[in-house]
Amino acid sequence: MNIGIPKERQPGEKRVGIIPAGVGLLAKAGHTCYVESGAGADAGFHDYDYERMGAKIVFDGSELYSRVDLILKVLRPTLEEISWMHSGQTLLGFLGLMAVPKEEVAALVDRKVTAVAYELVSPDGHDFPILQTMSEVAGRMAPYIAGSMLMSNHGGRGVLLNGVPGVSAGEVVIIGAGVLGSNAARAFLGLGAKVFVLSPTLERLRYLANSLPNGELTTMISHDFNIAYTVRFADVVICAARIPGKRAPMLITRELLRTMRRGSVLLDFAIDHGGSAETSHPTTLEDPTYVEEDVLHYCVPNVPGAVPRTSTHAFNNAAWPYIQLLASYGIATAIAQEPALEHAVVLRNGDVLDPNLAAALK
Repeated sequence: MNIGIPKERQPGEKRVGIIPAGVGLLAKAGHTCYVESGAGADAGFHDYDYERMGAKIVFDGSELYSRVDLILKVLRPTLEEISWMHSGQTLLGFLGLMAVPKEEVAALVDRKVTAVAYELVSPDGHDFPILQTMSEVAGRMAPYIAGSMLMSNHGGRGVLLNGVPGVSAGEVVIIGAGVLGSNAARAFLGLGAKVFVLSPTLERLRYLANSLPNGELTTMISHDFNIAYTVRFADVVICAARIPGKRAPMLITRELLRTMRRGSVLLDFAIDHGGSAETSHPTTLEDPTYVEEDVLHYCVPNVPGAVPRTSTHAFNNAAWPYIQLLASYGIATAIAQEPALEHAVVLRNGDVLDPNLAAALK
């Protein structure tokens, strides 16, 4: 099979669809890999690294798309990239089609492509192994991001998250106790912050209470009144409640935001699923923040893109078995052999298979 690894063209995205070692494995299996020049450079993977593993370097994006049957990406293609695609191609990546403009989905439909969303690959409808890797990265990055934003020169309250002797530590509210939320909680606790985790699931809260250092950990059911109570005193609020394949729940209204402290920080990590705050809109890694109602917002959809080398290795570890299967057998046989792929196929030759996406498109 002819396989393409293009540059990522979404703003600030520096990850790459596959590492050189993966290209080597695909080449050894008889596949031909075309890599767009510079595709992996920002993640520390240079053209030479791919060439010595058997890749062919292509210097024009449209030429690469014209040559290949399978496209390995990180994020969804831009409209320009979609215009280069052709019928029968299969696209792999973190697509997040529920939260993108409808014209982008319509363009993919018109091109009659097959699209496999990494974030929906699941063996049982509960665990999402590829999405989990990026949630782990984003959660562990949260203290770095929040700590920087709280500094007064960045517009924050001037709070040190772990405090100092005689001065209380910062207070962090995490709404959502999934992979991202629990990794964020562990990272903030390790830093020395006071952490409040809210979730609708008592069993999940019990698990966190038993597995995390609980000296500065408070767990609460995410009733509306508990969210309203905690965000009023928080230095940092993290929205980490996401439902794969669906729009993120709306948790923080503008009215509620007005009750937050001036200079406090809102990290909406659900923005790639539409966002969980009424005031949230997507930003970029180059220009990540803005202020609404005196609250500093961070709404970057591709947070792991800030650490592209770690993130590329991480999601490749989880995605490799599915990439290998799709390259070797094609979409129909791959789905038959690996049920985890079934619900991740959101488009099939231009037909919308995902019911949530179909409902959103009407």
